[in-house]
Amino acid sequence: MIKKTIRNLDLWKLNIELYLFFLLPAVVITFIFIYIPMWGVQIAFRDYLPIRSMLESEWVGTRHFERFFGSVQFWNLMKNTLGISLYQLLAGFPLPILLALALNQLKNGFFKRFTQTVTYAPHFISVVVMVGLLHVFLNPRNGLINVFLMFMGRDTVFFIGIERYFWHLHVLSGIWQSTGWAAILYLAALAGIDPVLYEAAKIDGATRFQRILHIDIPGILPTIVVLFILNTGRLMNVGFEKTFLMQNPLNLGASEVISTFVYKVGLMQSQFGFATAVGLFNGVVNLILLVLVDRICKLLGSKGLL
Repeated sequence: MIKKTIRNLDLWKLNIELYLFFLLPAVVITFIFIYIPMWGVQIAFRDYLPIRSMLESEWVGTRHFERFFGSVQFWNLMKNTLGISLYQLLAGFPLPILLALALNQLKNGFFKRFTQTVTYAPHFISVVVMVGLLHVFLNPRNGLINVFLMFMGRDTVFFIGIERYFWHLHVLSGIWQSTGWAAILYLAALAGIDPVLYEAAKIDGATRFQRILHIDIPGILPTIVVLFILNTGRLMNVGFEKTFLMQNPLNLGASEVISTFVYKVGLMQSQFGFATAVGLFNGVVNLILLVLVDRICKLLGSKGLL
């Protein structure tokens, strides 16, 4: 073991220039597009106006944060943002795992490839087209769903305009669009499991369900933990484009989230300092959740991300 470690160190020293050559572009790009823009975070603590430079703008401290926390919209924004995100996490996170486990058990090559293609395809539909499809299918006059309701003798429903339906439409359409694509990572993890384990389990008389329970799931558990931590770290990031496109005055009480609020306040009302403060709050909460869930996973015996 010691000789192998020494040999690896020698190889690293001999190829250090090559490693640096490959790492340099990624480091430069990250520094330019990630770290340098962090200088603009101070706008959250200033009364920033475009006609003045950032440093010349008046320093207001935490005034923008106090205004946001004390606004009448704060709790509604938090409820909608966390509600949609938790709904999507709880309903959507297990489905790619189940789909990958099911696809891994298929022996018919054509049917397996056909199923993969059908489930992956929605991922490549743009958000604009996706929301357009929702409007077409749910149109209160001639949408497919309402035509079926009229055929059954029921009144038509303007689903997009009713608040209590918004979360369901947002989350379920997202699950349909992303489940197949998300299953790819789990299928890759399943492909890395040693086939000898399956052969030994078959010899011992293990059923298919027992092989899934004792070989497949433990084999992809590290991948599940990492993706769960990453998804939790994005809990406050409800997709802006889809939410904004589905939004209308009738469902605003259930569709207004932090990302759409920042857009309206920051770009449409030119309150740059206030919008930056709200965005910074959103990012800090995500960071806290990421670290917290990572620590919890480590306490439970799994390998964390950080």
